Amino acid sequence: MSHTPTPTPHPAGTSRAAQKEQSRRALLDAALLLLDHQNLSSLGVREVTRAAGLSPAGFYRHFRDLDELGVTLVTESLGSLHLMIEKVLAEQGEPERLIERTVAVIARHVREHRAHIRFLARERHGGVQPVRAAIAAEFAAFTEQTAAALSLQEESADWSAADLSMLAALYVEHLVGTAAAFLEAPAGSRAAEQRIAARARDQLRLISIGRRHWTSAKG
Repeated sequence: MSHTPTPTPHPAGTSRAAQKEQSRRALLDAALLLLDHQNLSSLGVREVTRAAGLSPAGFYRHFRDLDELGVTLVTESLGSLHLMIEKVLAEQGEPERLIERTVAVIARHVREHRAHIRFLARERHGGVQPVRAAIAAEFAAFTEQTAAALSLQEESADWSAADLSMLAALYVEHLVGTAAAFLEAPAGSRAAEQRIAARARDQLRLISIGRRHWTSAKG
């Protein structure tokens, strides 16, 4: 005698949680798209929810306000880049190869995350204080991570913490400047991207030369 198997029940709330995450993602994606052409300070909740296909009330189930949404975008924008650059810095090998790898990683990240990089470039000195603070905090954390990675490399193993932090800040500012340059290059212009990459590599070589000849004061 055949019978229909009893369906395995799904954990309570699974579908609702998935729908909630989908709505949250829609709001973030809509905001990022709108921010490609304007500042966060000029953006309105209704504008975001209309683009996301949600009601204004739905926005507040995910974010207190647009400032919180902006801070979330900051974390998203920098999270994956942190991991990639940290991995490059942790590598041991020929400096020239590491320079090539670093610039290639930045170029690829900008190509794959143009909207996120444009958002950071615009809001780093923008009018929304919590977002400015979040970007500054992320860059500070990035500098600390970079300094920790540099301290493991032979060339700077005996450097003071202050000098490691200074060197790390140079690398982070170079990264930010290079990303901004790639962002402003004409879309699809291979020649422009190659010029920017060549200049970025030369800048890293200058930093590398200075690093080799720097005498760090311990303490």
